[in-house]
Amino acid sequence: MSRPARPAKLLTAALAAATFLALPATAAQAQEAEPKEQYAPTMLVLDASGSMAGEDPSGGTKMDAAKRAVHGVVEAAPTGSQVGLAAYGTGTGNSAAEKARGCQDVTVVHEPQPIKKDALTKAVDGLSPSGYTPIGKALQVAAEQLPEDGPRSIVLVSDGEDTCAPPEPCEVVKQLDGRGVELVVHTVGFGVDDAARKQLTCVAQSTGGTYTDAPDAKTLEQTLPRVTATALRNYEPAGTPITGTETYDPAPAAKPGQHLDTIGQKEKRYYAVDVPQGATAYFSATVSFPRLSGVSMTDDINSLQLRTYGENGQDCHEFASEMATRSSDGIPLTVATTWKGAIEEKTGETNRDRCQGGGRYYFALEWATVSSGVPERLPVELLVGVEPAATETGPVAVKPKVEFSEPSGADIPVVGGGSFNVAGVIDGSHTYADTVQRGEFVFYKVKLDWGQGLAYRVRFDETPKDGTRTVSNISTTFYSPYREEIDWDTTVYTGEAKTLPANDPAISTVPVRYNNRDADVRDARSQSVAGWYYIAVKVSPPHTDDGTAPSVPIKLDLTVTDEIEQGPSYQFASDEDRKNGPFGGQRAPGTPADDGDARSEANQVNTAASTSMVSTTGWIVIASAGVLVLVALLVGGLAVRRRKTTQ
Repeated sequence: MSRPARPAKLLTAALAAATFLALPATAAQAQEAEPKEQYAPTMLVLDASGSMAGEDPSGGTKMDAAKRAVHGVVEAAPTGSQVGLAAYGTGTGNSAAEKARGCQDVTVVHEPQPIKKDALTKAVDGLSPSGYTPIGKALQVAAEQLPEDGPRSIVLVSDGEDTCAPPEPCEVVKQLDGRGVELVVHTVGFGVDDAARKQLTCVAQSTGGTYTDAPDAKTLEQTLPRVTATALRNYEPAGTPITGTETYDPAPAAKPGQHLDTIGQKEKRYYAVDVPQGATAYFSATVSFPRLSGVSMTDDINSLQLRTYGENGQDCHEFASEMATRSSDGIPLTVATTWKGAIEEKTGETNRDRCQGGGRYYFALEWATVSSGVPERLPVELLVGVEPAATETGPVAVKPKVEFSEPSGADIPVVGGGSFNVAGVIDGSHTYADTVQRGEFVFYKVKLDWGQGLAYRVRFDETPKDGTRTVSNISTTFYSPYREEIDWDTTVYTGEAKTLPANDPAISTVPVRYNNRDADVRDARSQSVAGWYYIAVKVSPPHTDDGTAPSVPIKLDLTVTDEIEQGPSYQFASDEDRKNGPFGGQRAPGTPADDGDARSEANQVNTAASTSMVSTTGWIVIASAGVLVLVALLVGGLAVRRRKTTQ
């Protein structure tokens, strides 16, 4: 059965013919060692051909504008990111006699090492434009500078077509993709004509990247840091290696935290989790499907299924299934379950008794429905959480939802992350400003302590309208600390200003209380744990996706209540467990941090975000399974996620 939604929202979606693809809920606990952010190693490739010496309409040369844009990238680059720089056209002139040498003229100015901002700024300032435009060769050289394994990115800025082909730039990236290279190329056309735009769009779309038009210097300076932020948002699946088994009895025991395995088509994998008496277990699995082209809608469906088993492999009749159409858009699919059987006491030697009380439980994951064109095996992130029994659980009654209040004061710049892992931090009742590229799904996080709640809305600002070229699906989704979806809304964006939710003042929570999990009010049950809550904002690619549709400025209006209540006390089995806390070595949600609270962290991030780059905050309190999400628009089609859970 599909997840219920309010009638007004269903009507909005139907009338708009909008595509909705929700990120499925997940549940997780932190690893013993706190993970660190991962940024995709990225090479900037800069056009320094002779045409870049020409004047820009806004004044100065095109090269001057490009240098200023790179300065913006460097200034905003997060600590720990690996950003390199290559340039073509600096070593020769552009006469016919110099073409053979000029078409090999690609210089690696700075290797993609942990960024040294002064060195990179000095290097770009020393470039002088003069030669040819060997884009294909430059892409080959840039790819060679990047690591051999894992996601990596290239951001290419050019003011014209390749003047040296072959190799054709689009063929170069297709060959790299054919060798299994996890490479995404984003391209920026700086005052280009239609032929160059077509070539640069082909390069980007062949790798799942984005093409962006920058008609003048001002646009380039605004665009390049944003495009580079998108490149750095690439996420590599991570976790402690684990290998599931074909049957339950030899299944490996997965401790609380994040694990990494692979799963094959139509394959079932078993994992064991030890759950103490009175505890609640959380188990989720996330598979990120690659972007593919030419897949028909009827053959573009994937599903994951998750079953829970008890002692001696007894079926506990807990079944969760997640399905998504249009998997070829490059989506992640997550299936999750919350297992409460260990809370109950064993009563006897019956089959039901094997699914009650403390003991070892087994979770079987199956890639049940497979779309065409996908690899035989894909990485899968497994998230395990074990929350011990609680005493002194706090207030019982569910309070009303938080009322939205119009924020006051100046907008605060913030940059959303491409996954739960690198979500941009927001804090307090303010308006936060960001810009979302077409095809991005970005995440923000806000910490709620016991007794606190929030309300928010997202405003999508106006952009130039150009028929179907600017028609995109937009959505916002709200998640609990366990990645459980709390609420959502979606509509179609045509370039006119829009606000989500469309039919309510805001999406809001009840105040967070432990006992909300047992509330009669369904919408309150997911607000039962203090910690990081997540707001996701999506802008799909436009219906006619030629890469030229403008990015969309957004405003996120947030209300957070100030009241804090006493939280629960957990029942620990030992002093060591008490030291580690209920979440595997991390502090429990809602517990004050030793290194400063959420407010100081948010202030640091939002200051950095004013330079339009990915935030550099630490990872979330609870381990997460974020992945970069680039979800394509289906006009007249439907991208759905369906869940069926039976106990």
